[in-house]
Amino acid sequence: MVLTHTTNHTYSHPFPTVTLAFFLRYYSPQLNPFSSHVLSTDTISSHIDPKTGRLHTTRIHMKKTRLPSAVVKLLPSSVTGGGGDKSSYVLETSVVDIKEGWMKTESKNLNYTGVLSVIEQQHYSANPPDQAGSISLSNSGTVASPLTPTPHRPLSSNTFVTTTFSYRSMLGAKKHERNMESTDGGEEHGTRRFGNWISGWGAKRIQQSIEAIASNKTDDQMIKSRDGMRIVLERLRNNGVVAVLRELRRREGKSVFEQ
Repeated sequence: MVLTHTTNHTYSHPFPTVTLAFFLRYYSPQLNPFSSHVLSTDTISSHIDPKTGRLHTTRIHMKKTRLPSAVVKLLPSSVTGGGGDKSSYVLETSVVDIKEGWMKTESKNLNYTGVLSVIEQQHYSANPPDQAGSISLSNSGTVASPLTPTPHRPLSSNTFVTTTFSYRSMLGAKKHERNMESTDGGEEHGTRRFGNWISGWGAKRIQQSIEAIASNKTDDQMIKSRDGMRIVLERLRNNGVVAVLRELRRREGKSVFEQ
């Protein structure tokens, strides 16, 4: 079973500024005070597709992670590693089409996947969700998307974001499958098969509980994430990109690039 949670949000900033804020949101807690849980960010690859002009980027973030207390209490320490703060890795991939005005991102955890796998998918667009995917027929008879850039299309002052979280727990699934395979030999194992069914049913309930606990924390996480983005966006709007980056590098004791 996969539990999903989808939300929509609008930033009152143009699309190019929002995409920049997305890549800067973990740059420093001085820029985004809600990013103090991010220990490091490394870019694995980044390139522009020469045919489409789209920017493809893969990054990995190391974050301080605390499993929900309810999950820690629910599972043995051999599975969770005990309570307290730990570090975990999150793989982030993104594709930006600045001309068409959209960006798609996906982030997923690389640790604790046996307990819970979380995938966050986001679609940023210069157009509202009900328009971003629609198509229309132009006067010339060709199919055109509203995202297709035109010389006369003004830059929207808003950016629309659809975020979908997917939660999946596989805890105990493999063990249950092995048990079922080992009891498929004959009717004399009926009692064991019934016992294994009960065990599998228990594992399923635990999986659903873990997924529900994680989903319930999504709203709080999204509020903090959006507040962090909002702070970065306001600083970019008020001070400009170059001024913000120069000040950050100066505070970190790094060499300041010239304009």
